[in-house]
Amino acid sequence: MQAKIAVLAGDGIGPEVTTQARRVLEATASRFGHSFAFEDGLLGGIAIDETGVPMPDETVALCQASDAVLLGAVGGPKWDDPTAAVRPEQGLLGIRKALGLYANLRPVTLYPELIDASTIKREVLEGTDLLVVRELTGGIYFGERGRRDGGKTAFDTMIYSEAEVERVVRVAFELAAGRRLKVTSVDKANVLESSRLWREVARRVAAEYPKIAFDELLVDACSMHLIRKPSSFDVIVTGNMFGDILTDEASMLSGSMGMLPSASLAEGSLGLYEPIHGTAPDIAGQDVANPLAAILSAALLLRHSLGLEREAQAVEDAVRQVLRDGHRTADIARPGEPTVGTQQMGGLVAERI
Repeated sequence: MQAKIAVLAGDGIGPEVTTQARRVLEATASRFGHSFAFEDGLLGGIAIDETGVPMPDETVALCQASDAVLLGAVGGPKWDDPTAAVRPEQGLLGIRKALGLYANLRPVTLYPELIDASTIKREVLEGTDLLVVRELTGGIYFGERGRRDGGKTAFDTMIYSEAEVERVVRVAFELAAGRRLKVTSVDKANVLESSRLWREVARRVAAEYPKIAFDELLVDACSMHLIRKPSSFDVIVTGNMFGDILTDEASMLSGSMGMLPSASLAEGSLGLYEPIHGTAPDIAGQDVANPLAAILSAALLLRHSLGLEREAQAVEDAVRQVLRDGHRTADIARPGEPTVGTQQMGGLVAERI
């Protein structure tokens, strides 16, 4: 198979972890007889520095002409002025909108070897294997916003259409059909009108999948259950802002954001794949960042955009084997335990493929 992959390395540790993800993809292509062509593009802070905008038109064109997009992370203290007219995060929101990326998948897989890396008790964590499906192009992040009363009053509007809700809820049910046959829809229907619409549509879609168990939770209750009984969840589907918050909370179940990948899917096969962690500027350039989330994002790329399930499984199996062999980056190591760096960890995974 031949495929073109756009690489948006971004800022901070982004270039370091995407280099290792690309390395693993190259090893996978070699092992299974594929040909992957990689082309670099600019997004985020580095794009602001080099072009004056966080999302150059050339980057959008590159991504649209590619089979998949691999992203590092964007942002950092250098551009961290919330009042600035141009910010790195605008590039991230913009590329999602430009590519029509409407469903964000964030799996939370608990590796037995890392169960003690979490601050949550072992007996609470055991059996946890969940997937959050977050709506990505609607909600409060994209609604009308502004200031009035001379800047003394601010507003952000949460808005959803039936079509936006239906398509992301349907993704959740289709994914649950290949997992443990359960979907939990999360909203704030006791307060928000947009959530009441969400709930109506989710129930209607659920009726089309009688073999899949369906339940509903308010977002505040879900946030508690994620910590109290995470193993009770299979697939969670929710709106943009709620999903943003809940997935960061869920990431702590695994002990480190450095372990969690994500996939953002459009209609068809195009997708953007990125670790859920940020740019971590405090450790950038030190060869200590954990590349496993980026590498596992590459596995999702193989599965969802290229349709290469066997190859995706090979990457995930290689990560598991590296962890079984006792290799740890600093973020997932116990006190006093020896660690490996970013490049070495990427090499270890590539070797096992």
